[in-house]
Order: sequence, then structure tokens, then C-alpha cells
Amino acid sequence: MKRHVARRWKQFVVAGAVTALVAGIGSTLPSAYAGGTIKADDDKWISVGMGIRTSFNSIEGAAGGDFSKDFKVDNARIYINGQIHKYVKFTFNTDCFNCNIGGGGNSFGGNSTIGLLDAIGKFEINEKVNFWVGRTLVPNERGELNGPFYHATYDGFRTPFNSSDFSGNFPNNPNGAPGGQAGLYGRDNGAVFFGKIHPFGTHLLYVASVFTGVRGGPNPTGSMLYAGRLQWNLFNDEDNPGYYTSGTYYGTAGDILALAGNVTHQKDGAGNPTVPGAVSDFTALSFDLLFEKLLPNNLGVFTFNGEFKRYFAEYGTGAFQPGAGAFGNCFCMFNGHSWTVYGLYLIPHEVGIGRFQPYMRFTSVDPLYATLRQEWEFGTNYIISGHNARISAYYRYGDFDGSVGGFSFIAPEQAVRKADSFHVALQLQY
Repeated sequence: MKRHVARRWKQFVVAGAVTALVAGIGSTLPSAYAGGTIKADDDKWISVGMGIRTSFNSIEGAAGGDFSKDFKVDNARIYINGQIHKYVKFTFNTDCFNCNIGGGGNSFGGNSTIGLLDAIGKFEINEKVNFWVGRTLVPNERGELNGPFYHATYDGFRTPFNSSDFSGNFPNNPNGAPGGQAGLYGRDNGAVFFGKIHPFGTHLLYVASVFTGVRGGPNPTGSMLYAGRLQWNLFNDEDNPGYYTSGTYYGTAGDILALAGNVTHQKDGAGNPTVPGAVSDFTALSFDLLFEKLLPNNLGVFTFNGEFKRYFAEYGTGAFQPGAGAFGNCFCMFNGHSWTVYGLYLIPHEVGIGRFQPYMRFTSVDPLYATLRQEWEFGTNYIISGHNARISAYYRYGDFDGSVGGFSFIAPEQAVRKADSFHVALQLQY
């Protein structure tokens, strides 16, 4: 017991030292960022930017063993946006897909491959009528639409994935992968129609979309994936690109109360076609809440995020193939419900070049075919320039990181154990 406590305190010391080092480095950053806009006239321009996320992670080993220690590059993105007509725009973004995971069959083969993230043609007529087509985010819950850079916490993706996150690539043809493919990083190829209206002084965002969805695997006939979202802001509006969202505005948007719901459906969207009766439709329901309050008398900013998901994929346990890995030829989407809640408090006074934002988060995932899993997270963000410059340090305890197979929450043969973990992370973008 004493050795375990001593080891835990040692991890706190290491995490604190790394946080202090990164904060010290951050204080020497130049005030000018590399990036900007080239403008031909009011209707023609192009902009270039970048984003990086890197972290130090220490996770408890099996049966209370030694902690792993590693640095990772989680994202390395290039942003290109432009406008070629008053109503016509485009987005072209890339990312380093294998920087974190080190290659493999589902990650484009190389160790640090830069690949296509977004390729969007945008027809933005007015606030009520907009149309995007190409490779873009499937409109699911707020956590998905935040993307990694606009979550309130560094690692926001702690609940089960949707089809376009569960997959590891885009299909080249209907039979391109035995288990099926359905996109990457929450993106898929499709079309999105969205707009905003303002009933009774509130703000209602509506999104309707159709995407390729899973191809091959359970869906050889080519049925499409449909997703829709309604978001109702009762107080101030949120100003984001398109239908994207943010997990916090650090008080810059005033008081926010946003309620939203999402439905996603694809016929034959889950299961294993090599097992009789083990293919099913996939339907996902999600509900999310963002509440942000500027406290009176300059006492700081309180932020609350909540999310509930209920997924339906009734393919049965026969879809899993023992001896062929957790999934084999199964595109086994999560079946069950999950929820997460977290609160953050942004301290109003600056310390050095930024402000501290302590937070607490709890996540519960209850699958139909696997074991209930829960996780606590305690941490603090050091906010230098909103989402553009932020340092995070946090501690977790639960049975997510300590699970064999990691983040699937699906296969019944996965072992589950509780584990401590410590993380320090840096995010920069422009």
C-alpha cells in the first residue's frame, strides 16, 4: 500500500514538473502567430493556419504495476480556407493521422502520414440557407462537433464513437474491407443542409444531412447514413463556422444555455455479414446541454457540459468472432447508453500570462454486450489565449484506460480493471 501511494505521489510530482516546464516555455512564445489571409478583393480571399496538440501520458500498468510514460503528438493540422464568390467558399484541412498511433492496417500504413481531413465546398446564401458538400463532420452530438481543439477539456472523446469515428478509413469500393469502413475522425463524404432562425428572440440551429456511411461489411447494398440535429439557444447565440460547436467560450459569448438533440440512422449499419442473423440497422440518439454563466462582480465564468447517448445496434453476440480479435469481420457499433457531465470554473485573475480553469468530469458507459465502465477526471486548464493557446494537466481514475482493447466498450471478452493515469497536454493553433 505504501509503495502504491508513493508511486502515485511520484506521478503527481512528474506531472507538476512537466506542467511548470511547459508553462515556462509558453511565457517565451512570440506574440505574433505564423498565418494569415491573402485577399484579392471583398469576395475573394484565402487563409492559412495550423493547429498542434501534444501530450505527456502516464498510465498505471496491469495489477498496479509500473506506470507507462510517453510523449505523443495527438494532432498536427494545416487549415486552408477561402472564398471565390460572395456565396461560394471552401475548406481544405489536413492532419497527421498516425502521429499518435504509429501506423497499422487501419491508419494509412506510415508512421506520420499527413492525410486529408476536410474537403468542403460551401454554398452559404444567408443565415437560413446553407449547403456544404464533400468530406466534413457528420452532425452528431456537441462533443463530436467541437472537434479536439474546441472541447472544454483536452481529451473530450470519452463516450462511444459514431460510425465515422469507429472506422479507420474511407472505403475505396463497396467491398474494400471485410468489416466495412465508414470514415475517419468523425468525417464522412456527404452533403449537409443547415440554417438558423430566431423564434421569440431565441436562436434555433437546424441541420439535415446524408452521408455514405459504412460500406462493405454489413452494408453491401449501399444504403446511406442520415443525420439531423436541432440546437436551441435560449440566451445568447453561438457564433461558430457552419453547424460546428464549442465546449466553452471562456465567457466571451456571454451567458449561454443551449439544448440540442441528434438522430443518426443507417439501414444495415452494423454487424457481421459472415454470421447469419448478425446484421442490424444502426440508430443513435443523443442529447447535449451547454450552460455557461458569467458570474457577477467579475467573479469568473462557470461552464457545465452534459451529454446523453442511446445507441441501437441489435446484431447479437454471435457477431463477435472468437480467435479473430475483438471484432473480426464485424462492424460492431456500440449498443447501449452512456452519459458524461463536467463542470469548469474559470478564475478571473491572471497568473503569469494566463488564467487557471479547474474542472471535474464523470463519465459512465453501459454497453449491452460488455461491462459497465465509469471514470472520474480531475484537472485544470491554463488558458493563455482561449482555444488557441492552452495547457492542461489532469488525473483520471476508472476502467477506460486500463481496458484491454482500449476504447471500444463493445466486445464481451474484453478485460476491465481500474487504473490511475496522469496527463499533461499543450494545444496551440492559429
